[in-house]
Amino acid sequence: MILLIFGIAALVGIWVIGILIDHKLRSLVLISIAGFGLASVTLGISMNQTIVIYLAVTLWGLTFGGAATLLQTAIANAGGDGADVAQSMLVTTWNLAIGGGSVVGAFLLETVGVFSFPWAMFCILLVAYIVVWKVKTPGFTPKHK
Repeated sequence: MILLIFGIAALVGIWVIGILIDHKLRSLVLISIAGFGLASVTLGISMNQTIVIYLAVTLWGLTFGGAATLLQTAIANAGGDGADVAQSMLVTTWNLAIGGGSVVGAFLLETVGVFSFPWAMFCILLVAYIVVWKVKTPGFTPKHK
């Protein structure tokens, strides 16, 4: 059931991103990171409350569903004429992050336990939020106007 809720929420998130991305890219990235951070903290605080878990996973799906679209749009805008190379670098970085996350997750699971996951995720998201907050351009300025 939880995966179904996550999947439906992700589809809704993709739909919303698709409607708004051309005019609100930076705001959507900030909202997405903040929502994902809120979901992480909520899971960290309320891991034993079923309804809260469902709500947090719904928020997680909403924010994560359109993440790839947000990143691809920002990097294509920033890349300009080199957008193809930038997109390739994004895919490589994304895959390295997945692999690195697996290693870090395994380490945390074995040393600290599963309860560390939401807090580790929150710390990573906080760094991402600060970076996006400080960077005003060029990825957030459409080149195709």
